[in-house]
Amino acid sequence: MFFPVLILALAQQAPASEVATSEAPITFHSKVDLVLVPVVVRSSKTGKPVGNLEKQDFLLYDRGKLQTITRFEVEKAGAHAPPPTPQFELSAEEKANEANQPAIVVADHFVSYFFDDIHLAFGDLAQARKAAAKHLTTVLGPKDRAAIYTTSGQVQVNFTDDKDELIAGMNRIRPTSIARSGIQNCPDVSYYMGDLIENRGDAMALNAAVQEAIVCANLQGPPPDTKTATSMAHSAAFQAISAGEQETRVALLTLKDLIRRMSAMPGQRTIVLISPGFYRMTDQRQDETDVIDKAIKANVTISSLDARGLYTDTPDITQRTVSLVSLAAKQQYDRESMRADSDILAEIADGTGGTLFQNSNDLVAGLNELAATPDVYYVLGFSPQNLRLDGNYHDLKVKLRLPAGLNAKARRGYYAPRHLSSADEEAKEEISQALFSREEMKDIPLELHTQFFKSGPSDARLMVVSRFDIRKLKYKKIDGRNGDEIVLVAGLFDRNGNFVQSLSKIITLRLKDETMTSGKLNNGVSVRSDFKVAPGTYVIRLVLRDGEGQLMAAQNGAVEIP
Repeated sequence: MFFPVLILALAQQAPASEVATSEAPITFHSKVDLVLVPVVVRSSKTGKPVGNLEKQDFLLYDRGKLQTITRFEVEKAGAHAPPPTPQFELSAEEKANEANQPAIVVADHFVSYFFDDIHLAFGDLAQARKAAAKHLTTVLGPKDRAAIYTTSGQVQVNFTDDKDELIAGMNRIRPTSIARSGIQNCPDVSYYMGDLIENRGDAMALNAAVQEAIVCANLQGPPPDTKTATSMAHSAAFQAISAGEQETRVALLTLKDLIRRMSAMPGQRTIVLISPGFYRMTDQRQDETDVIDKAIKANVTISSLDARGLYTDTPDITQRTVSLVSLAAKQQYDRESMRADSDILAEIADGTGGTLFQNSNDLVAGLNELAATPDVYYVLGFSPQNLRLDGNYHDLKVKLRLPAGLNAKARRGYYAPRHLSSADEEAKEEISQALFSREEMKDIPLELHTQFFKSGPSDARLMVVSRFDIRKLKYKKIDGRNGDEIVLVAGLFDRNGNFVQSLSKIITLRLKDETMTSGKLNNGVSVRSDFKVAPGTYVIRLVLRDGEGQLMAAQNGAVEIP
């Protein structure tokens, strides 16, 4: 994404020849050579997450080979650092301005309810909408924001705490077939069964479709017209593959787009996928893995609700015209299809640290469970050994050294990259992740102060002043001076957590030795970011990163402009 830039004012104690600023439009890219693996560990008895494990308690395997865990994080729900102790003396104006600011409740938990209206039958969708409406009336708190999205894109409600708006949006959702005609074909071949017939050469599946075609098309003869029935079976299989492939692709693409939207929310991010599941062929596995990768990198947890509720895997064939010969085979393939449809729900949930809720009609309880992120989960990171940049799939497995009484769920695999990221790409990715987060980072002492002026009832000028200490940075000698570059990004979000705008700047330091030791830097360096905004409540996020030491700082703030 691109961040627009305004000129920032730099108040500095060092001479202007030693500190220079320049505009810094930043285009962020994803890091591709570090594999992140979220792991949720639960007690086998209680099902509650376990949060007291350490890096050495985990074993991580890539294609059966033990890997070295180079990154280990414990993520806890609602864990935010306390307000920092001021490092610098505030002016009387700053003290008076901040004392007049009211206490602001900042949204930090964002849940998207993602209805798969492409695959949901009307009855299942109606039950899911009813359960979601009841769920929202009881769980949406002051720090929570919810949104409604659909796989077809027909209905969308952006993040809000307005329950009536959310429920009204859900009530507009209808089953939306984008590739299937809705008319039962002769023979009736599912996407799963079509894949077996045309791509896997399953003779039994083909014969079941042929036998059904003989009956439904009245080709019994004698003798039975198997040639025409076979042609009809292949035609139905191709149609099923074409429609199913398109609908699966659209579902995964819209889910990926939702993850991109969610990555800009400043806090915990959860997607609740409400779907009966859907089939994906082997060559669509890359799309599924891309969804998981992007969710992990964006710190988005995806949990899945099987909207079919408590169901049996015995298909209803009372409305079909089939022969007794093909009846058992048809039932078998329909059962396998129903199970295969739910596989993707489990894989996406496991792969992103989420939960799958299925085989229960208590959809309200399921939504209550899924919308609440795990109290604690782990993120393991590793750089694959001897990785070939060939784009091939790698199976992953996470084990516990002492697994007694514990159950670990983690992503099941990833695709190897086709190129490695550069140091510049990694730096931009770190800044991007830090900006759309609520985590406080304190490698560099950093303070955030605000002041605003109203020029009219609908216009205001918001000044965000960041003050930071540069004395302990790592410097590189450049032409006899102490050199470093600092990237500063100030981000602005509305009260619902929606990204408004950001300003960025590169601060180039070329400090003389006498400046470093004279005490001129004791009061830090201040950078002012000016925003033109409408009155309202805003959340502010400051991110700082230096180039030489790769140290980072991040600070949160909020302001209300009446």
